[in-house]
Amino acid sequence: MKSKLINDGAQKTYVLVFETGEEVIKGITAFATAHSLNASQLTAIGAFSEALLGFFDFNIKDYKKIPVNEQVEVLSLNGDITFKPEGGVQAHIHTVLGKSDGIALGGHLLAAYVHPTLEVIITESPGHLYRKYDEKTCLALIAI
Repeated sequence: MKSKLINDGAQKTYVLVFETGEEVIKGITAFATAHSLNASQLTAIGAFSEALLGFFDFNIKDYKKIPVNEQVEVLSLNGDITFKPEGGVQAHIHTVLGKSDGIALGGHLLAAYVHPTLEVIITESPGHLYRKYDEKTCLALIAI
């Protein structure tokens, strides 16, 4: 992954360019950790060779896994980066993926491998956002 800071103002903006074979969640999390990002938004376009999506099932309080085992276009990818309750940072990302027949799949991005590229824009706010574990949903939600 290559990265560049393109705006060094009160609201910093970074560009990340992933290459074939790189895993997206690990890469974004490592970048966010290295740059102490904690109140950031992200958006991206590109393509994946495979992905694992999730749909949160409230009945079991866990993600139903949706494997995508084919080349797909990243039609939309957006999310946020915040502090986790137990420390460190968390990238919370959703995506819509387009198959070659025009059918779209979407959900929470659990894992994805880039092919041939993924272009990510991260905008960091000057404030801080924290997540707090919510007993009712069993999720770490942004605490305001």
